[in-house]
Amino acid sequence: MTISKRFFRLRLVALLWMWLTVCLVAAGPARADTIAVQRASLQADGTGWSLDARFDFELNSSLEDAVNKGIPLYFTTEFELTRPRWYWFDEQPVSITQTLRLSFQPLTREYRVSSGGLQQGFSSLTEALAVIKHVTSWHVIDRNQAQPGETYTASVRMQLDTALMPKPFQVDAVNNRDWTLASDWKRFTFTVAERAK
Repeated sequence: MTISKRFFRLRLVALLWMWLTVCLVAAGPARADTIAVQRASLQADGTGWSLDARFDFELNSSLEDAVNKGIPLYFTTEFELTRPRWYWFDEQPVSITQTLRLSFQPLTREYRVSSGGLQQGFSSLTEALAVIKHVTSWHVIDRNQAQPGETYTASVRMQLDTALMPKPFQVDAVNNRDWTLASDWKRFTFTVAERAK
């Protein structure tokens, strides 16, 4: 190999390394605005079973600014109950959602968490988020939806539901990763106890 060919190859390798370094620096650190499902369990509640789940996440600066400017955020928790069947698609006796609305009232300087007609007020964003992060006693399964002695897969996840936001913000949310906040599905087995005879 001649010296000129060797010099050309070394120069090419050096240029490739420089290009790769520039690309990595320009990309910046990977962002992971995710919700972690710390735990989830089902508890008998008299008419069936209720879900208790704890989530962990922080609002990035864009979402926190949005709330403080009066834009409501919606957090939707989804729950599914499935049972595999060898002869057909999995049975899915339960698929249910619950949405909590987080808002800020500038006149009273109060954060509010509401669901349906119920709402709670909090003096700080941290207190309001603590309620959203802890789903407790949410009735998800009626007694007639699960068969005694059967084992099911229970699945739960939470996400920031941008589809419920005002239209102008929905468009921005599609193109802006700052508005993406979601968990993966947390799956666990659930066996229905046999009824006493």
